[in-house]
Amino acid sequence: MKRISLVNAAHDLIRDILRPGDIAIDATVGNGHDTVFLAEQVGPSGHVYGFDIQQAAIDSTLEKFRQAHSPECLTLIHASHADMDERIPAYHHGKVRAIMFNLGYLPGGDKTVITLTDSTLTALTVAARILAVEGIITLLAYPGHQGGDLETGQVKNWCEQLDTQQFEVSTIYSTEHKDSAPRLFVIRKLR
Repeated sequence: MKRISLVNAAHDLIRDILRPGDIAIDATVGNGHDTVFLAEQVGPSGHVYGFDIQQAAIDSTLEKFRQAHSPECLTLIHASHADMDERIPAYHHGKVRAIMFNLGYLPGGDKTVITLTDSTLTALTVAARILAVEGIITLLAYPGHQGGDLETGQVKNWCEQLDTQQFEVSTIYSTEHKDSAPRLFVIRKLR
């Protein structure tokens, strides 16, 4: 089976939904690739909020962003994605069109600093609540690293608990369906 890029799959799904003027969140900024992608979709009149617990991720994303975009449409927040509820202005709650998660560790960074199951589940619960109707959450999970299998399993369980009248969930695998294979959870808010 041909390996597919789950990042590209997430971008394709979001590209179909986001429009200039929309609000989007990169829940795990990392090296800033998704943040820049989101800004290209919503700019110049929209806004992107980005979260990361590592200052190095915030700094490199801001630098990458400044090279191509106006920083007025970006708010980077040096905090856990679990803090979305307090950090995203209340007037945007229910109006966020896309939220991206890319779990695990910062590529090129300290591999011992990883996303944690509890904060990810808290962030997902908030994300589902503040997401606009017909909005999308993409969550890329990597069960192959230390702690990633537990986090991926708990995300899967969380998704299975969603109200099927309100949310539609699908999973895309990078290769064949194996427990250790990276996967993209796609959560669409129906109403």
